[in-house]
Amino acid sequence: MTDRDDELAHYVADQELNLYREYRDVIGLFRYIVETDRRFYLANSVEVITHHETGDTYFELLLVDAWVWDVFRSSRFIQRARVLSFRDVNIEELPSRDDPDMPADGPFVAPPPIE
Repeated sequence: MTDRDDELAHYVADQELNLYREYRDVIGLFRYIVETDRRFYLANSVEVITHHETGDTYFELLLVDAWVWDVFRSSRFIQRARVLSFRDVNIEELPSRDDPDMPADGPFVAPPPIE
């Protein structure tokens, strides 16, 4: 590897670490974790609409007050988002902030794997 390759690898690793830290800081603000084949979201409202058209099934997700796991976005907070997926969608409700078993720093939910 050249010095330039090392610099680039270091930059990417720093960006991913910063993204993880941001995720850890904001997860307590949200009610749901939403995983699609392409992205990972945190959201306070999720609506799922299943479409069956011409033999194909796909999911339309409507997210409100969301945060997206994307190292390349300058702003990861989203007021509203519409997401389409032809693959599995996973939606998980996070524990309530009022739950007495909730750690003071919020739930621990592992972030998506870094690809």
